[in-house]
Formats: sequence, structure tokens, C-alpha cells
Amino acid sequence: MLTPFFLLSLFPSPCLPSLPSLGSQGQFPLTQNVTVVEGGTANLTCRVDQNDNTSLQWSNPAQQTLYFDDKKALRDNRIELVRASWHELSISVSDVSLSDEGQYTCSLFTMPVKTSKAFLTVLGVPEKPQITGFTSPVMEGERMQITCKTSGSKPAADIRWFKNDKEVKDVKYLKEEDANRKTFTVSSTLDFLVDRSDDGAVLSCRVDHESLNSTPQIAMQVLEIHYTPLVKIISSNSWPEEGQSIVLTCESKGKPVPEPVLWTKDGGELPDPERMVVNGRVLSISFLNKTDNGTYRCEAKNPIGRNSTEYVLIVHDVFNTLLPTTVIPSLTTATVTTNVALTASKTTSATAISTRDPNAFAGKTGPDHALIGGIVAVVVFVTLCSIILLGRYLARHKGTYLTNEAKGAEDAPDADTAIINAEGSQVNAEEKKEYFI
Repeated sequence: MLTPFFLLSLFPSPCLPSLPSLGSQGQFPLTQNVTVVEGGTANLTCRVDQNDNTSLQWSNPAQQTLYFDDKKALRDNRIELVRASWHELSISVSDVSLSDEGQYTCSLFTMPVKTSKAFLTVLGVPEKPQITGFTSPVMEGERMQITCKTSGSKPAADIRWFKNDKEVKDVKYLKEEDANRKTFTVSSTLDFLVDRSDDGAVLSCRVDHESLNSTPQIAMQVLEIHYTPLVKIISSNSWPEEGQSIVLTCESKGKPVPEPVLWTKDGGELPDPERMVVNGRVLSISFLNKTDNGTYRCEAKNPIGRNSTEYVLIVHDVFNTLLPTTVIPSLTTATVTTNVALTASKTTSATAISTRDPNAFAGKTGPDHALIGGIVAVVVFVTLCSIILLGRYLARHKGTYLTNEAKGAEDAPDADTAIINAEGSQVNAEEKKEYFI
């Protein structure tokens, strides 16, 4: 309670004489506006550059005197004196509330009294955000609508949505004034269709406000999306041949995790379980043959649904590489010892080699029919030449026998003598041998 002496000092009576100072006209109090977070401490300072022992006073928005020089006038434990001198009067207000906001006045008691205003702004701290409307798990293709809300902010806070650190712009923002008509409740609604790529994504609701000192408040939720399996078959052999083996792996991804996969061939069960072994998601086929050709299907399912994919298996013939060095021995084995046949064999072999298809070994097309035909032609030609030479040889020898027989019968008087002369001629003929080259 203010004493009569204090009131008399605060409001001088006109009956009392006043002694104005010659330098009073150069005196003027200086103050600054102050912004403080609710619950913090506000420091109010009033300075006078030139003062001739004139009193200073701080008063609140209700025009209640807080301090007159170094004397406390209002019983409020939150208000403390910081510094009091002829040139400065500083006070502090701790645990500031929204009701403390307003215009504070510093008065310099000259004639006339000079004042300076300082506005105290109190920032309302937003409450921790809350996310509502969130359900888990969510089925793929469903629409999700979730809301982030915070109250008690002054001025109104800003809410932003993020999905895996990437900001989502398409949101609905709403601001409402609280019952105290000082703070605000703000909300932001995110509406979108979910798919399997959203599974495991982190949704973040971030509240930005100047009272948070660059440290936003964040609420997070992790999405759990259930979806049908995604199936893919991976082959271990890109060019399967007869006699080889192949491993087909069925990769299936879904949520919940798919059950063990089902392997089928051409719409039915696997025909040869001894060679076609299923181990979990892997199908192994050993000793491939042409009967293994067909369409293999892998099917996976979970409580959400099922999915399948196919792989067409084509078993190729075994590729035998025929090197040029293997052709030469097959040609030389048919060479005849006669000069004529040998020349023909060499000529034909050269022709066969020179006319061979240069692209015979370019790809996996099976035996080289042109090369085989050339070899067969050479063998047939050599055989025919051998038969012709043998025939001529036999014909010449037969002619020599007949000639000797005729020579023995020219001088014989009768048949018996002719036979005897012919035998003698044959004996002499052994000494005369004919050779054909």
C-alpha cells in the first residue's frame, strides 16, 4: 500500500513550489520494446543521458507504479530491481504470462513530466503437435487422411508436413482463436492415396514458431502398407543346352511376407520330380533335354492377394566346334598311291577347302553340311578313279595273254603243236614283263 509521503512524492501538489532546472529541457527518457517467450523473464530499461537528480518511474499497462527510483511500489514477487541511478532505472519481470503483455511507461519527473513507452510482447509457445486419424496397417490403394494439431501459439504457429524428409505441399491449413482470445489453435490435414512405395515411409508434422528458437516441435508416424506380392523369376543360365542344368529363382516381395511359392509347368505339376527339385523359392533342373521345354510358372500369395509370373525354357542343341585342323586328316586318308589319283586328290582337297562356307562356325547352327558334302565327293571321286585304273590294268594283262597265245599258234601245223608252242611262248613271256605307269 502506498504511503501518503510516497503519493505526495509521486504526484507533487501545485501548492508546493517547484524549482525547474535550467537543463531540464534537454532531458528525455529512452526505452525499447521487449519481446519475451511466455514463462521467460523480461528486462525493462529506462535511460536518461542528462539528469539533474530527477526521479524515474516504471508503471505497467494498468498504470500501476512498479518502481519509483529504487523503491518498489507494487507487491509482486516477480518484479525485481536490476539497476537504479540518476541516469538509469532497470527492472525485471520473471515468469511472464500472456496477461503481462502491453505498454509499459517510463516517467521522468521534470516540469512538465516526460514519458517514454515500451511495449512488452509475450509469445505463446505452441504445444507439442498431435497426429490424429492415423491407422496402421493400411491396405494399398486406400486413402489416408491424417491431421496434425497444436494449440497455445501466439502468434499462430506454422505447420509443415514431410515424407522421408521431403516436404509435402498439398495440405489443408486451418487456424482458430482460443477461448482466451490471445492464442491460436492451428491444424493441417494431409490427404493422399497410399501405395507399396509408402511402406516404411516416415511422416513428420513439424511446427515452426518464433518462440521455439529455431528448434521446431516434431511429431512422427511410420507408415505400414500391406500389398499383394510382386513376383520375378531369375535364371542362372541364359543359353541352356542339352545335358546342362539350370536354376530358376522366384523372387517374391509382399507384405505380409508371401507364403512358400508354387512351381508349375505348362499349367500342371512338374513332370519329373527326380530331376526337377524345388527347394523353397528355387527350382533346379538337371540334365536338360528337349522334353523340358515349356512355360514354368511361379505363384506367390499372402493374405492380401496372389500374383504370378512365367519363364519360357528353351533347351538348345549341344554346340560342337569343328576346328579346321580336323579336316586335313580326313582328306589325306583317302589319298591313292598312283600319281594320277594323288594329283586329283590334292586338287579336289584344295577345292573343297577353298569353297568351304566362311561362316560355317559363326554361330550355333549344327553340323556344316557343305563340308561333309565336300568330303563325301572327294572319297567318291577317289574310289571311282581307283576302279577305273584297276579295270585298265586287268584289261592290259588280258590282252597280253591273248597276243602270246596267238603267236604260238602261227607256225604250228596242227592244234596239238600250237598248244605246245603256246606253252613255250608263255615261258618266254615271263621274261618279258610289261609295266604300265
